[in-house]
Amino acid sequence: MAKARFDWDPDKDTENQGKHGVSFSRAQYAFADPQRVIAKDETHSQTEERFYCFGEVDGGVLTVRFTYRASVIRIIGAGYWRKGKAIYERENEQGEFR
Repeated sequence: MAKARFDWDPDKDTENQGKHGVSFSRAQYAFADPQRVIAKDETHSQTEERFYCFGEVDGGVLTVRFTYRASVIRIIGAGYWRKGKAIYERENEQGEFR
């Protein structure tokens, strides 16, 4: 299996750190969780497909918003949110690992 490649806008990363306390370099670790959950984001973009990754990082469930660009995972935002944790726990209780 090939190693995932990540990309992000440095200004957006700085903004996200100030707003949500999470760097995009740290957010990459959500994808390494073997019990991560990937879900399509149906509401935020009309021009490109966007997704959520819910994965455990540093003892909490991190929600990462992202898209794919030329086989690279482009991180758009990240934070620890209750809704993401609830989705992660529900999906893993059902045994639906993705």
